[in-house]
Amino acid sequence: MKSNATRHILSISGGKDSAALAVYLRNKIPSIEYVFCDTGEELDETYAYLARVEAYLGSTIKVLKQEGRDFRHCLIIYNNYLPSPQMRWCTKHLKIIPFEKYVGDDHVINYIGIRADEDRDGYISRKRNITARYPFKDDGIKKEDVFRILDEAGLGLPEYYKWRSRSGCYFCFFQQKIEWVGLLENHPELFKRAMAYEKTDPESGVRFTWGDNESLEELSRPERVAQIKAEHKEKIERRPNKAKGLLIDIFAEMADEEDENNRACFICSL
Repeated sequence: MKSNATRHILSISGGKDSAALAVYLRNKIPSIEYVFCDTGEELDETYAYLARVEAYLGSTIKVLKQEGRDFRHCLIIYNNYLPSPQMRWCTKHLKIIPFEKYVGDDHVINYIGIRADEDRDGYISRKRNITARYPFKDDGIKKEDVFRILDEAGLGLPEYYKWRSRSGCYFCFFQQKIEWVGLLENHPELFKRAMAYEKTDPESGVRFTWGDNESLEELSRPERVAQIKAEHKEKIERRPNKAKGLLIDIFAEMADEEDENNRACFICSL
């Protein structure tokens, strides 16, 4: 049943920007709802960070799932065709559909954590009853402000930022090579699970892999891991400011050079 009252909803991904926005809006919109679309394929570090954010907010972050349709079920529906930048069925079925089902026909203002220093938009629903708002853009909040907000709240950053540039599924196809290496070294069991999803069609010989030109088995070979690390180190050294900190800083620059179709889904990674 449609409600006459406007609902205020903030989707938290487990990343820094949406977490900072939740902190930022906490006392400004008392009636705000916090939701997390759980794919069931998230990192333990993501769930741990969400628990910290929830404790700070003093409010429940409602977990949304599409009943009976986890990643493995959807994979069967798509004939074992892995999601990719060109076919983002994981975002559709595991993020967007559960969110829009939760909203229903109510009038909703959906708060999105895109910063003032980002020249792009996030997920915008096609449903007319959902209106997107960008408080950080409106108020001139930039990346350094996000770090400050999280530090002052005592939340800091999720642990996965030590080796990964974004939140989202552990096998996200938008990961850079060095991030796959990070998964291999920090969560070898998850790396093996991701590798098990890759297949080769016995008849056509077509490979279904997370990356365009390389399987995870190939990437995990010691000589290849060493090569990826060396290339990554060289890439850092070439940066004008020589910063050697978080991957999010490095890939923020890389994102500016990416084709629009190859940018990560904001609903997953904010």
